[in-house]
Amino acid sequence: MRKIDIFDTTLRDGEQSAGVNLNTAEKLEIAKQLERFGVDVMEAGFPAASPGDLDAVKKIASTIKTSSVTGLARCVKADVDAAWEALKVAECPRLHIFLATSPIHMTYKLKQTPEQVVQTAVEMIKYAKRFFPIVQWSAEDAFRSDRAFLAQIVEQAILAGASVINIPDTVGYATPQEYGALFRYLKENVPNIEEAKLSAHCHNDLGMAVANTLAAIENGADQVEGTINGIGERAGNVALEEIGVALYTRKDFYNIETNLTLNEIKRTSQLVSKLTGMAVQANKAVVGKNAFAHESGIHQDGVLKEPTTYEIITPELIGETSNNLVLGKHSGRHAFQDRAKSMGFELDQEALNSAFKEFKKLADRKKEITNEDLWTILTNQQLKETDAAVYELESVEVRYETANTPSATVNVKKPDGTAVAETSPGAGSVEAIFNALEKIVDGKVHVLDYRVSSIGKGRDALAEAVINLTLNGDELTGRDSAQDVLEASAKGYLNAINRSLLQTQIKQLMKTV
Repeated sequence: MRKIDIFDTTLRDGEQSAGVNLNTAEKLEIAKQLERFGVDVMEAGFPAASPGDLDAVKKIASTIKTSSVTGLARCVKADVDAAWEALKVAECPRLHIFLATSPIHMTYKLKQTPEQVVQTAVEMIKYAKRFFPIVQWSAEDAFRSDRAFLAQIVEQAILAGASVINIPDTVGYATPQEYGALFRYLKENVPNIEEAKLSAHCHNDLGMAVANTLAAIENGADQVEGTINGIGERAGNVALEEIGVALYTRKDFYNIETNLTLNEIKRTSQLVSKLTGMAVQANKAVVGKNAFAHESGIHQDGVLKEPTTYEIITPELIGETSNNLVLGKHSGRHAFQDRAKSMGFELDQEALNSAFKEFKKLADRKKEITNEDLWTILTNQQLKETDAAVYELESVEVRYETANTPSATVNVKKPDGTAVAETSPGAGSVEAIFNALEKIVDGKVHVLDYRVSSIGKGRDALAEAVINLTLNGDELTGRDSAQDVLEASAKGYLNAINRSLLQTQIKQLMKTV
């Protein structure tokens, strides 16, 4: 069977989704899970974009061992230098460098002639090869480029030292037949094409990213690029979990294999959804909560008699099992530790003790603790920034009567350690809480979006709040969970504010280094 590489760009292209704001600890957790998932290459970020991005890429590059870590760069020396600074510690450093090749981009964005674009690409690939053993070059907006020119610049890029050539459908305009034909054209018209791998990168603006990617594979693509849950700018990227399962389920047709560990799909999807704040739609292929649900009586009858009547994918394939080991308030530390380990969490003793305390607190209020509850507790503990000076919610009290204006009192410990309490009215309980918190934090806050969802089932389920807001004009996303939706809302609000503090601390630290 032919083997193709899986290139994950969740931490770069995925993070460019509107409202997504990941800090370094969160990026590192996703990177470690992507490694467990088995991606061949992970794009950790855009090092030249900011000191925080460079720091995150550097930490990921020094942590990940079995996947190749890469960073994005424009065809600019400063970008290449920043990428090398971040990636030189990696086991297998590589660079992803790009330049637009379509007439509309060259004319209006780059303001360069085709000849100048070829020259720039060649010069920067040669410069990058001084540092990086593997250089991937992308022809931005390749699908809308002139085919003959695209073949010419691809040939020159390979001669300059690029060993991977990415042919993206940057704006999601292609159809499967056209996109596949483009790969076939390059295979037939670039003399040195066998010296490099061809990579497919599809966006989902017309809902055809998966179909286009599979068409590219059929026509010779050696690598496919995408994100977990299909997140990304605009309508997103191709969903890698869908590609992995499609190739496995229809290996009789594609005759393709990958290094993906498919039973890590569910965990990977959940982690990315939680940390980005982007919910997975219920009917999404492979990972949606309805992917294995059957309501029709005919379907239910068929599945009970023989699952393959209506299920072409088993829940176990993606790591979705019905095994919910229930822990309660009488469960001990050893059982808790064993469960955490079996769920893939690697916590030191101090973090494990803190997680166990949170578990016990929840167990006193909740009859049964499910895997979903444990996953939330353990993930929150794993990501905790213990040495950071941040706002901490001490308590929240809400007074509400149908005929009167609600009010809320919040008690908060500020970053300098002082405790402060504020009371404020609001049109509703949540607005009253947000108004009170705004009196405490430093800066002008404007809430853009807010939602609460349950973690697990039952009237005593944990609530998770996701808040998208601006602080002094900077957009941030915060989230947190609690059994009470109002407490979760207050904690989520402060989580967003704390992200701004952490970003400022990183910038100050980078200036002193």
